[in-house]
Amino acid sequence: MSMRRIYRKVAKKYGVSAKEVRKEIQATITEAYTNPLNQNEITKAYQNRVPCKGEIPTPEEMIRYLAKQAKKENQ
Repeated sequence: MSMRRIYRKVAKKYGVSAKEVRKEIQATITEAYTNPLNQNEITKAYQNRVPCKGEIPTPEEMIRYLAKQAKKENQ
C-alpha cells in the first residue's frame, strides 16, 4: 500500500486531511526524538535502529520500519 493511500485512509477515518495526518505523525516522531525525557541510552538505542537520512525519521521512514518489524514478528 502506498504512503499516500495510508494517509488518505487514516484521514478519512478521523475526518481530517491527509496532509494533517502526515503533519501530526511527523510532530509525534519529532517529539519522541527531541524530548529530554527520551535521551537515555536505551531509548536512543531503539531510535538508532530506525533507518533515516537525517537525525529524525520522516513519517515514511518510520512507517516503513514499523511495517517491516511487524512483518518479521508475525512470521
